[in-house]
Amino acid sequence: MGEGGLTQLSFAPDSPPLAVIAAAKIAGIDLPTQTYASSSPTLSLSNGVKLHGTNVILCYIGRIATIPNFYGHDALHASQIDEWLDYAPILSSGAEFENACSYMDTYLEKRTFFVSHYFSIADIAIWSGLAGTGLRWESMRKSNKYPNLVRWYNSVSEEYNDALKEFTDLYGGKKGKLVAAKPKDQKSVNGDISDKAKAGSRPSNEIDLPGAEIGKVRLRFAPEPSGYLHIGHSKAALLNQYFAQRYQGEVILRFDDTNPTKESNEFVENLIKDVETLGIKYSQITYTSDYFSELMDMAEKMIREGKAYVDDTPREDMQRERMDGIESKNRNNSIEKNLELWKEMIAGSKRGLECCLRGKLDMQDPNKSLRDPVYYRCNPVPHHRIGSKYKLYPTYDFACPFVDSKEGITHALRSSEYHDRNAQYYRIQEDMGMRKVEIYEFSRLNMVYTLLSKRKLLWFVQKGEVDGWDDPRFPTVQGIVRRGLKIEALIQFILEQGASKNLNLMEWDKLWTINKKIIDPVCPRHTAVIDERRVLLTLTNGPDEPFVRIIPRHKKYDGAGEKATTFARRIWIDYADAECISENEEVTLMDWGNAIVKEIIKDQDGNITQLVGDLHLEGSVKTTKLKLTWLAETKELVNLSLMEFDYLITKKKLDEGEDFMDALNPCTKKERAAVGDSNMRNLKQGEIIQLERKGYFRCDVPFVKPSKPIVLFAIPDGRQQSVLK
Repeated sequence: MGEGGLTQLSFAPDSPPLAVIAAAKIAGIDLPTQTYASSSPTLSLSNGVKLHGTNVILCYIGRIATIPNFYGHDALHASQIDEWLDYAPILSSGAEFENACSYMDTYLEKRTFFVSHYFSIADIAIWSGLAGTGLRWESMRKSNKYPNLVRWYNSVSEEYNDALKEFTDLYGGKKGKLVAAKPKDQKSVNGDISDKAKAGSRPSNEIDLPGAEIGKVRLRFAPEPSGYLHIGHSKAALLNQYFAQRYQGEVILRFDDTNPTKESNEFVENLIKDVETLGIKYSQITYTSDYFSELMDMAEKMIREGKAYVDDTPREDMQRERMDGIESKNRNNSIEKNLELWKEMIAGSKRGLECCLRGKLDMQDPNKSLRDPVYYRCNPVPHHRIGSKYKLYPTYDFACPFVDSKEGITHALRSSEYHDRNAQYYRIQEDMGMRKVEIYEFSRLNMVYTLLSKRKLLWFVQKGEVDGWDDPRFPTVQGIVRRGLKIEALIQFILEQGASKNLNLMEWDKLWTINKKIIDPVCPRHTAVIDERRVLLTLTNGPDEPFVRIIPRHKKYDGAGEKATTFARRIWIDYADAECISENEEVTLMDWGNAIVKEIIKDQDGNITQLVGDLHLEGSVKTTKLKLTWLAETKELVNLSLMEFDYLITKKKLDEGEDFMDALNPCTKKERAAVGDSNMRNLKQGEIIQLERKGYFRCDVPFVKPSKPIVLFAIPDGRQQSVLK
């Protein structure tokens, strides 16, 4: 069969084959394109032949182009080009990106091009791979971290400027990752996620939902009820709300309850609580389990249509066969045999428990998610919501495309870690004969020193390593709120990132810095002295009888109210402050005035036990080095327990396959006893205060009785140092 002309390049809208399109532009080849639900790009030729896969099509373009040596001068060079084509996809792996850049930078130290002495499709594959990461590569270019790689990249960009400019204009190269640009007539509208978040919402206003129409957008936030909501889920929830408000649409809260082994009503109740804490305004609550009967009918329909089959291959063998592209021995069983085994699965019989239902897709597809995924598994565990009615349950992969379409969802937001499964989602909807739902990707939010896997968080709960899902060391919404984070700060932090598709490893410091800016202008000020070795300062000319003054709880914010401060001849100060004082030194007692320390009394071990001094209220506070917090010696002081927390693991980011138990932090909680001013008896649970010169704290356990301390949790302020040192 002879060569045919190029009739059409087809590809999924969210994953255009950038190298192929760039190569065609540079070679001056007219290449009509269309987008459709596909696992890999397809090039249709006029003679009826179809070529599949980016590299196969790229090699074909290389052979038919008139550019000399575009696909190598000889077999050796062609093989070397093939090697680079296989290497290029590593650039889309967030974890390996910088290692790949470093390797290529060294490789190009004495080379002009990647293969021999001429420009080839190997250069296009690497150039497109770098350009496709968008802002990540642009920031690398500016940093000059990889000078040889940048030199080569700029050279290619300048040499083929016209073709590549047309390419980047068409595929949105200035908006982060390269994706198909939206139509120019697409409607959009600016909106706010909530009044609280206006300050942080600006960057997200530049993000559009493809094909969205005002008043017709319907979204869903679909957590699995197998844990509490954590900061990673919060990004998905808040982005759903942001887009719903922007396009005057709605958000459904749906519980993806397809795995009764992990799920419970406790998790459902707390997820609802957490979603409401975030201020998410959902139009209704639904459950995937609402559709179990319809999903069963759909599964049977697909069996009858030859689109699904029952397989009894052991799980480990099935996984190996999927990796190797080996068809199951049951793949071509008759419809009758499949229906017979399906009934065994429904009954939960011994035979049925050995089986699962798989989709009949494509065992040779390069995208392994399309290699006959599992649709149903038997599970005799009772469901937390519907009891023992069913002995088998649909997988997320099968249920999600069905329910999304059934509920009228227009756009399914999900994190880019599922990118390879987008083609599977579209294919399953197609096989079901359901309306297509547009997938919109955003990057998963990862935080340094933080585990977001619910399985790993559950380990800490079950082992008693934390106090529960709301432990202040946990990244759950309840945990970080209990630690002292304001929801306004979380919303601002997440919306500042927008719907970026770049993989992010975010610092907690940035979040806590935003939080500090919110709480500092309004939170009341109080005074505490660390109990251990606190030192009594006797002011010889102090008041004969203690007296009380009413002063503001916050000097710049009247709304914080007032407090009663007691002034007395004998006052307590921190031992750490006492150590800094020299004899005859003038110091400032905050909210009172200056004093001169005349005598420092120590025990036989050299520890300070007492100080004696004189008030010097006419002294200038501007001339003193030490500004001291203090408390009058009275019986009205309250006992405090100051709690400080650290990360649960000691590594910023765990490497792939690394066991989190090898990185456990041996000390994650520190408690310090202190005494506080009597006004703190009135603190309410959840109230945030600043202890002068000690930092910000949230009241976790308020005053009950003198023998029980008030428990205050230290709130990080973004400066990384301990507030209790």
